[in-house]
Amino acid sequence: MHKFTHWEYWPFQIVYIPICFLWVYYSIKAKSIFFFNASNPTIKNGGFMMESKKKIYDLIPQKYYPVTELIKEKTSFDAVQKVIEKAGITYPFIAKPDIGLRGSGVKKIENATDLKQYAEKANFDYVVQNLIPFQNEVGVFYVRYPHEKVGRITGIVSKEFLIVTGNGIATLEELIKENPRYELQLKVLKQEYGSKLDEILPFSEKINLVPYGNHARGAKFIDGSQWITPELTATFNELCLQIPGFYFGRLDIMYNTLEELEQGKNFSVVELNGAASEPTHIYDPKNSLLFAWKELARHITYMYEISVANNKKGHPYLPHKVGMKEYRLHQKQNQKIINF
Repeated sequence: MHKFTHWEYWPFQIVYIPICFLWVYYSIKAKSIFFFNASNPTIKNGGFMMESKKKIYDLIPQKYYPVTELIKEKTSFDAVQKVIEKAGITYPFIAKPDIGLRGSGVKKIENATDLKQYAEKANFDYVVQNLIPFQNEVGVFYVRYPHEKVGRITGIVSKEFLIVTGNGIATLEELIKENPRYELQLKVLKQEYGSKLDEILPFSEKINLVPYGNHARGAKFIDGSQWITPELTATFNELCLQIPGFYFGRLDIMYNTLEELEQGKNFSVVELNGAASEPTHIYDPKNSLLFAWKELARHITYMYEISVANNKKGHPYLPHKVGMKEYRLHQKQNQKIINF
């Protein structure tokens, strides 16, 4: 019933029905379904499918993101340990698929046992990454046309993590069940935490069960677009103008305080997402489906116009045959992660 009455949980295929018609319209105008390839020329497929997180990190100046290493599929546990030791990655850290799927396969690695289990089970390339020391997270959508010297922030989403607070009586599982949003994650949490969910959390003690702001993993998204200021825009222009070929997408950022973020201090890039990015502030429970459609249409229009402009500068759209091959590979990759 909670899913039924909150459109943010509805299937992608339903929410995006009107947007599909707009996509068809732009595809006809561009004479290519895969026009998005030109939106971010330095990112594979514009960042819509089969894009490598590690290759995207490599485009960003290293000072803006945590130490990150790529681990190829079937790399032995001993070899992975050597990689993290050489890189200076320390426990606990994050492991996640190099080609991701809405937070699936992302895991906080607490110790060598966790790492061994992940390394032996992963049937895909993945990245290991130092934890970011900041507590708050936002998604900042950034758009810049190729002819422009600076871009703009078009939306901000703030994220509330899946955090439970103990009362000294209830078990972790009972506390999770008190919140419909959290209860939807119970099956996955049982797989991850096992018998730990039977433990009673001491009074007022807090535990963050999913330490990354992913909607599909229980985080609550809150529209923070009112935080857009000239100072914040200047900070993100300074960052994004150093990322070659990046014009359209969302940067997921962890930060200390909003004031420091405006000043360009004490923040780190969690991920940069390209053409497949959603303006995730639409998923704030207060926002209507009509609002979501308007924002999705606005951002797909940005992507189309940027792609056309880049195409005129010599950046090609993806040929249909190649695009379909990439799409099938992406679906295959998604299935691997879903089954992980």
